[in-house]
Amino acid sequence: MSAEDTAQSRASAAALKAFLLKSSSKTSGNVYDHLTQVLVKIMEERPADAVDVIEDISRDVKRALYVDSQSTLRDLSEETPVETMAQQQQDLFKPPPEGDQEYELAEPALPNLPEVGFYLAQLGVSVGEDLQRLFLSLKQLVDSHALHRCRFWGKIIGTERNYFIAEAEYREGEEEEEEQNAEEAPGEEQEKQDTEIDFLPKWTYKPPPVVPTEAVGTGTNRYMYFVCNEPGLPWTKLPTVTPAQITTARLIRKFFTGRLDAPIVSYPPFPGNESNYLRAQIARISAGTQVSPQGFYQFREEEGTEAEEEVPQDGYEVNPEFEGVAAVKLAESLSAWVHHTQHILKQGRCTWVNLTLKNKELNEEEEGEEREEEEEPEEAEPELGPPLLTPLSQDEEVFQTPPWTLRMSSRLTPEHALAFVRSNLWPGAYAYATGKKFENVYVGWGLKYTAESYSPPVPPRPQREYLTGPDVMEVPDPTVEEEQDLRDALEEQEESREEAGASEEEDEDD
Repeated sequence: MSAEDTAQSRASAAALKAFLLKSSSKTSGNVYDHLTQVLVKIMEERPADAVDVIEDISRDVKRALYVDSQSTLRDLSEETPVETMAQQQQDLFKPPPEGDQEYELAEPALPNLPEVGFYLAQLGVSVGEDLQRLFLSLKQLVDSHALHRCRFWGKIIGTERNYFIAEAEYREGEEEEEEQNAEEAPGEEQEKQDTEIDFLPKWTYKPPPVVPTEAVGTGTNRYMYFVCNEPGLPWTKLPTVTPAQITTARLIRKFFTGRLDAPIVSYPPFPGNESNYLRAQIARISAGTQVSPQGFYQFREEEGTEAEEEVPQDGYEVNPEFEGVAAVKLAESLSAWVHHTQHILKQGRCTWVNLTLKNKELNEEEEGEEREEEEEPEEAEPELGPPLLTPLSQDEEVFQTPPWTLRMSSRLTPEHALAFVRSNLWPGAYAYATGKKFENVYVGWGLKYTAESYSPPVPPRPQREYLTGPDVMEVPDPTVEEEQDLRDALEEQEESREEAGASEEEDEDD
């Protein structure tokens, strides 16, 4: 080959390579780079019958280069809250193992919540969630805590999240465990503090006696309550309620946030966080709105008690001879409904306790303390609330508002309707009855009705630090003349004393 042919071949090869390197008008790629990548991929993967799949390999190479820049699909976002909740609720729909299934003919621990929701729908009341999920969540609560009896108490709406509340009875022996955990005496730490401050002046102020908390299983602590924010989330047991928390809850108005650990910023200061405030409101709502048809409950006859003696406040049981009351009669008068939950007194308890006697016993137990004789305080008059099974017709009006409203679910077909009462003092509290069944449910904000705008109570007047008198009052400094007169008077007194002493010695010598 001559030199001219070699030069021509080199020029044609350069022109061909330049043609292959020419960029596309639609994309930034060229044939040379594309073929290079195709050959590299074939050499790396070494597919069988490469000539038959070379078109697919070419397509894959192009797709790998342009899928990110040309794709209009968004990247998958993180898991949404709805998806997270759905995954947490999957366990509710898992049936128990075949060997664990036990079918008992006894009364179930959990009432039929879908049936309750059916009756509530006739009243125009909705929980706002799927009742089947809530029912399965309550079933999970009963199984995990081995509860003897449990029911859906209601729902309290919060600003951030809501509270679903379950009411359960204490098991035998559990009351003693709760009381042991709740009793936290000062013990050694308090004794150390007392010994450390012995050298300081004694504290003369005596605070008012603390109202003792009612025992677990009685009064305001008769039931235990569990709450959760959504069906499927873990249930949290609320603490027992104290009289101080109930009396303070009556003086404040706070919306719930849905967080049990949220602080309660109010005046007067609330002793606890939102879990304690929620428990106090549950106790107040239950005491004022838990009602039943007259005759469903009857007083329990205690052994060894005479007919003239008073019946215990919580001594009632289900009447086995109750045959039900027609809905028409229940909707005619409030006398057909009665309270079956104890009234909360001003002390924050269902049973009155004499604080004067308690304070006297504490003073008698004090040893080694000098106490001035004080007049014995007058005996306090016991406070009595309305007894159990009192008809609703005896409830007093508040703010010129009737406490209850009677209704029927339908006047067109009264034979198939159900009667219900709605509380006007606690908006959201309902009670219905049909045949031998009745139920109480609360769905609201957890606040009592008030006709006036709320304003916090006025702070008390500041306490005086000390009593005014000559012993503590500041006097002006004496002048020089007054000081000299005082010295002269003191000298005269000393001279007179010396003369008197000398005369007494002379008399003795004689």
